[in-house]
Amino acid sequence: MAKLSQIEAILDALIDDLAAIEHERWAHWQRYMHSKGVRQADGSLVLPADLVERWERQSETTYVDLSPEEKESDREQVARYLPTIAAALKHV
Repeated sequence: MAKLSQIEAILDALIDDLAAIEHERWAHWQRYMHSKGVRQADGSLVLPADLVERWERQSETTYVDLSPEEKESDREQVARYLPTIAAALKHV
């Protein structure tokens, strides 16, 4: 069984790999959000009210209270991290 110090060292070493995954997840979300907006002459975006309402509701809802579809969407995002974590833990 791995010692706590070994696990901590592995997790510390994963920071940049996981941060790269997080950046890609964030960039994907930004591209999606921007694709839903209407670009204004000054470069700003106007988002449709229904999407703003949905995203505000989701952001104010705890995970346990999300719909099954919304939970699945969050699970899909988390799954992006698991191969990196699993690969790092194979040597423990």
